[in-house]
Amino acid sequence: MHQSNIAHLKKNVAPFEKTDTKSSIRQIINTMVPLLLLWYSAYLSLSVSYWLAFPLTVIAAGFMIRTFIIFHDCCHQSFFKSRLANDILGIITGVFTLVPYEQWKNAHAIHHATSSNLDKRGVGDIWIMTVDEYLAAPLWQRIAYRIYRNPIVMFGLGPIYVFVFQYRFNRNGARRQEKLNNYFMNVLIVGIYGFMIWAIGWKDFLLVQGPIFYLSAVFGIWLFYVQHQFEDSYFENEDQWSYVKAAVEGSSYYKLPQALQWITGNIGFHHVHHLSPKVPNYNLEKAHIETPPLQMATTITLASSLVALRFRLWDERGKRFVSFKELKQMPIESESIMDALHSPKPSLEGK
Repeated sequence: MHQSNIAHLKKNVAPFEKTDTKSSIRQIINTMVPLLLLWYSAYLSLSVSYWLAFPLTVIAAGFMIRTFIIFHDCCHQSFFKSRLANDILGIITGVFTLVPYEQWKNAHAIHHATSSNLDKRGVGDIWIMTVDEYLAAPLWQRIAYRIYRNPIVMFGLGPIYVFVFQYRFNRNGARRQEKLNNYFMNVLIVGIYGFMIWAIGWKDFLLVQGPIFYLSAVFGIWLFYVQHQFEDSYFENEDQWSYVKAAVEGSSYYKLPQALQWITGNIGFHHVHHLSPKVPNYNLEKAHIETPPLQMATTITLASSLVALRFRLWDERGKRFVSFKELKQMPIESESIMDALHSPKPSLEGK
């Protein structure tokens, strides 16, 4: 991408940051109403057959993802013009998705401000080690990293750990407002879940809510993972890092089938979102289409995105992700790698 295009991108996208209240309300209706109706229909279907109820929970999981996109926009204060309206809806949708509003808003803001910056990793992102860091790390850390990056752990156990356990606790250094919000939302979640279990029984509740929660969480983590970890991604140290390059070259355009694009709230246009988080999700596609330089972002599809499952480490010299298998084939005798092996152990705070 030419430097002149990069310089004007942020300005060109600015017109799409305008929030449309009617579009926002319409999205609430066509997202959360179907989610509640599907949930109730799945519950009623249990009396007939679980095989009738399960497909309804799968569809409902899609609407849960779409609900999270509304939550996500509220965190960026881009869904409504009113800060109070964003905060209220953010808490409501956070209860639906089991995500603490203030905590996630603050951590996600750091993610946007530091995405693809090798010197500022550790908050609101997925653990990524460089080749040199991995080779210089002690054995226990390499084992921990391998376990963390295993797809079964990341996408199988990860959703349960993150959404059920991690989000129930405050972050280190969290401010008072964030802590109070987390306590308040935990009380709401426990209260609503407790009431539902009392009303319909724990077994029926788990049979319906379990698949909806788990499938939406798995796909949500996958979306976050794949849109920053692709073949031609962008990572630089602080002195070379660029916010605009990180947005356009370090975030992919995930070209999904129309139905999946709708259900995921256009978040596949992730390069547009990272360039300007104030663009509401319903304007992302329009911004992409009407801003030609943005169409040069790396495009991945459902099929091509599966390659990302083998990405494990960032190779700073090759400017690409490599697998553990590829690491074994790299020339370890190179001077830079040998220097890394004898350098002080890297600090990976927050991991």
